[in-house]
Amino acid sequence: MTDRELMALAAKAAKNAYAPYSRFQVGAALECDDGSVYTGCNVENAALGSTICAERSAACRAVAEGHTRFARIAVWAEGNDYCMPCGACRQFLMEFSPDMEVLSAKAGGRYVSYKLDQLLPHAFKY
Repeated sequence: MTDRELMALAAKAAKNAYAPYSRFQVGAALECDDGSVYTGCNVENAALGSTICAERSAACRAVAEGHTRFARIAVWAEGNDYCMPCGACRQFLMEFSPDMEVLSAKAGGRYVSYKLDQLLPHAFKY
């Protein structure tokens, strides 16, 4: 799967986002080491701490299906800046695949690529 195809899946997932508070719809497409792909979107809640980001939504779907090794994730939103995973999502993903690639998009479909350990160089490790 190409980067653009993975990003297209993330963009499609964003359309299902439940974002009545921020109005900022985010989608993610997570590719596992075996090539399977799981999508997710942000789901907001009036109790802010109960909100789940698109990245964790996709990762939970993958884990629920027995996948714990991730190759890359595409994160898509129509913002002026690149939509980077928040700190909680970075740590959450680090638990599974510190060397995974993170593709972060912004309006117009442009994106950048980083390794997860570049975005979280001093991750908490148990």
